Amino acid sequence: MPGSRGPRRDTRGIVDAPELFTHVRFRRREPAPALRPYLEHYWLIDWDLRAPYASHVVPHPSVNLVFERYAGCGDEDAGFAEVSGIGLELFTQKLEGRGRVCGVQFRPGGFRPFAPDRPVSVWTGRRVPAAEVFAPPAPPSAVLDPAQEDARVAALDAYLLALGPEPDPQADRAMALVDLVRSDRTVRRVDALARGEGVSVRSLQRLFATYVGVGPKWVILRYRIHEAMERAASDPAVDWARLAADLGYSDQAHLVRDFTATVGVPPTALGAR
Repeated sequence: MPGSRGPRRDTRGIVDAPELFTHVRFRRREPAPALRPYLEHYWLIDWDLRAPYASHVVPHPSVNLVFERYAGCGDEDAGFAEVSGIGLELFTQKLEGRGRVCGVQFRPGGFRPFAPDRPVSVWTGRRVPAAEVFAPPAPPSAVLDPAQEDARVAALDAYLLALGPEPDPQADRAMALVDLVRSDRTVRRVDALARGEGVSVRSLQRLFATYVGVGPKWVILRYRIHEAMERAASDPAVDWARLAADLGYSDQAHLVRDFTATVGVPPTALGAR
């Protein structure tokens, strides 16, 4: 099982992160030690805007539990909680007025121990009320009301610990495999990943569908795009032909097509922002 490395410090997946951070307060916090094997981190956002702003994120292969309260959310006093399955497309959220979000990002493969009755693929591409997934239901006000950030983190810890995630060796296996894909750029093909694990491609696909929510090919491609996004944003002079080769694309044009289809703009436009 991947150990705790603390909250991620990168901004992979966020389109134009510097611009987003001028509009919102964004923080990541570490969960309680017993939860760290299953969770990437908590993510907290607050905003108070004079004019509307739209944020854009290319989702990670992670399920999120999200507590939200903002203008137009339906119940601005109580807020609401929802489970957000892996997003298959660019996620755009319009922010306006004042709002607060407290999110839980599970490790890819780490969600099912909290909801073991159904494969994680059931939630892929969907956002559903948390009460449809968890019993007892998540209490939005307990998480969103405290003025102190530490108290909000403590409320998230208390709720998730009470759910009692069930140890599952297959979840550990799925988390380790996704972590390998994320950290090892040489992992480019599903058949090679399956051989390294000593299983058939079909068995690997079943494992990912049940515990991650998407197939291994999708995960490989998504992490390629995240890498390309980070390079586009940080290096205006990036050699796209070399990066395409490094990421396992057949040529630069293939990378540009995938990037544009996923992010909505070509990589040169992102780098120019």
